[in-house]
Amino acid sequence: MFARSLLPAWLFFMAGALHAAETQVAVAANFAEPIKAIAAVLEKTTGHTLKITVGATGRFYAQIKNGAPFDVFLSADTRTPVQLETDGLAQPGSRFTYATGKLVLWSADAAKVDGQGAVLKSDGFRKLAIANPKTAPYGAASIEVIDKLGLTAALTPKLVQGESIGQAYNFAYTGNAEIAFVAMSQVLEGGRLKSGSMWVVPQTLYAPIQQDAVLLKTGANNEAAKALMKLLQSPNIKDLIRSYGYDI
Repeated sequence: MFARSLLPAWLFFMAGALHAAETQVAVAANFAEPIKAIAAVLEKTTGHTLKITVGATGRFYAQIKNGAPFDVFLSADTRTPVQLETDGLAQPGSRFTYATGKLVLWSADAAKVDGQGAVLKSDGFRKLAIANPKTAPYGAASIEVIDKLGLTAALTPKLVQGESIGQAYNFAYTGNAEIAFVAMSQVLEGGRLKSGSMWVVPQTLYAPIQQDAVLLKTGANNEAAKALMKLLQSPNIKDLIRSYGYDI
């Protein structure tokens, strides 16, 4: 009788294990930390696992066009997923906005960046790091802010570019640049600034960084990919994403 009472639970466990799948996900660098938390939730609730690759949106587009075996793409913009739909590489009707990003000016030095971003007009730094504006939407937003502030001529000689927003952050984190334009999600933890100092760039200075997710044709039959797309739209995960400084 005891063994029989355990049988349904045992069968349930085995069924979950047998149906668990892995999916390959291309993730824009600004979303590197949230996707780790989301992956943990996905595995705990479904058994599915993510194989995560982090990088620049433009680079991912080129890789997907050339046959990279990603199943899901979490972009840092809308334009690139739309282009993948046009190219016939994304599942029609799968695209949705999972987050809207915010740009901040950040320094590892707690006294470097003031609350109004006036440091940009000072001589208090040698290098300003940004993501490559040709491949990273946050880099393009950084250039837009610099232009609108009328600081293009003054700041262009001081710019150092990372391939992604992750590399731009690393430049400032390691001190290779005193300040950097980065994603708010990179410097928050539990809704608070982890370290250093920052200026939250007014959203009037750059176009909204609307970030879309899309299921790629290669992931159309992958249960883990479909489960991730569904999870990203759940209320609890939306709250988690907001805790990193995004709007939904």
